[in-house]
This record gives sequence, C-alpha cells and structure tokens, in this order.
Amino acid sequence: MAIGPILVTGGSGQVAQALKVLAPGRDMEVQVLGRPEFDFDQPETLRAVFASQPWAYVVNAAAYTAVDAAEADEAGAERANRDGPGLLAELSALADIPFIHISTDYVFDGSKGAPYLETDPTNPTGAYGRTKRDGEERVLASGGKSIILRTAWVYAATGKNFVKTMLAAGAKLPKLRVVGDQKGSPTAAADLATAILDIIAVIETRGWEPAFGGIYHATGSGETTWHGLAVATFAEAQRYHGPSPEVEPIATADWPTPARRPADSRLDNTKLAQTFGVSLPQWRDSLARTIDQLLGPQG
Repeated sequence: MAIGPILVTGGSGQVAQALKVLAPGRDMEVQVLGRPEFDFDQPETLRAVFASQPWAYVVNAAAYTAVDAAEADEAGAERANRDGPGLLAELSALADIPFIHISTDYVFDGSKGAPYLETDPTNPTGAYGRTKRDGEERVLASGGKSIILRTAWVYAATGKNFVKTMLAAGAKLPKLRVVGDQKGSPTAAADLATAILDIIAVIETRGWEPAFGGIYHATGSGETTWHGLAVATFAEAQRYHGPSPEVEPIATADWPTPARRPADSRLDNTKLAQTFGVSLPQWRDSLARTIDQLLGPQG
C-alpha cells in the first residue's frame, strides 16, 4: 500500500529534489512545495498548505542556508530557520503527524576534538547556527512526533553546493586554494533522502514509538576536510577527463568570511543506526556516484 501524501518543503533544494526522485521507488507519494505557495516569510501559506489535505508525514527541508549572508540578515534567517519550522511542527503536532526536520552541524562550535553526540551542548558560532539551534528548540517544544536530523556538507548533482562549485572553478583556473583545517563529513543529498524514507518505513512498520522522537545525527560515513573533498572531487572527475587543477590547502585564517565556521564539526551517527537501523554510505563512494551523474554519459 502506498504511503502518503508526504509534504516535503524546500522547493528546488537538494534534499527536497532527492526525495521527489527517490520516493516513488519506495511506493511513497511526496509533494514538494516551495515559494510562493509555501513561504516561511508568509506564515499564512504554511497554514493553507497544511489545511489543503490530510498529510501522512511532514519533512521540512526548507531553510535559510546562506551562512555568510545570515550574519547581515539574522531576522530573515530566524523566520526561515526558527519561526517557520516551529509553526510547522506545531501544526504537525495538532494533527498528530510525524514531523522530520533537517538541522545542521553548525549548531556546534567545533572545539570538542571528537565527533559530536546528540547530547553534547550546542554553541553556534554564527547567525546561521544560532537560528538553526533555536529552530530545533522550537520543534522539540511543539510536543509532537518530531524527529530532528542534523546533517552536514550536503551536495548533489543538482542545486548549488561545494562539489559543483569546485568543478566549475577547476574548469577555469589551474590552481585553487581551499581551506584544509576544517573537518567534517560530506553528505550526499540522495543518501540523506534515503535515510529519511527509511525512517518513515520503520514508523510505518512499527507505528510511532515515543523513543523515536528527538535529535539524530545523519551524515555521510567517514570524514575529511574541505581541501580533502576538493581533491577527491577532482580525482573522481579524472575518470571522465574532467578538470584537474592543483589544489593548495590553506588555513581558515587565510580565507576570511563574515561567519566563523566550526573547525571540527564531525557528527557521531550511532544513535540513528541503533534506533532506526539507518546508516549513510561512505562519503567517498557517494561522491563517486554524484560525479557519475554530473560528468558521466547521463550527466
């Protein structure tokens, strides 16, 4: 029996589009909505969409993700990352619908020196991280069937992301300078979308259990730096005679940005595996598949 309809916010975003592609193969019906019909800056649109039909699940993949721009527009980031998700979680709670919300590794300051657990204290270093942390708190305060997935370094063959930016820059320049002292775990949007569908499948099979609610970490397995991800991107691109610039590692201090990024935002994904039996693939394997999509015959 088909599962749905599942409301997916985020419009043309990477995760929303991945869910749109992958859900039909799982016999799940998703409706992906974005601006103008669904707009966190217009709360009445959320209520209208929610009232338009009886949703089975809600997945919030919409967010204000411009990390540096958020420093000058924290009010806008608050509406998209705190107020909107909070209202959506409240509407879901009133309707007794499971709500899955995507958050970020940027809720941490990166000073732990080891992968973060869900129970570690948050300490965001910028407006983006603050508003996402505040959004988590609003979602949990709704009292509904809420699941928060913190992820990181998301990329795909669609949308704007680091991998595509590197390929475009490498095609124009013989040498690139990329930050090499920030650690994290690249996450393919398709892998995160698959994890979300897997979680929904578990809930469908077992019914909602109180232990399901709360925060989980969901990133690609393994770790690297932005420099490491760039080098790996060009190594994979070589299979299709893609660009192969020299990639020089630089320090964060050598690439100043309005927002301060966490130096080590690796996340521990054990809880997700223990609760739902869900683990995301190794990031390097997923990167190879994404390069296949971008540069291969079907790209």
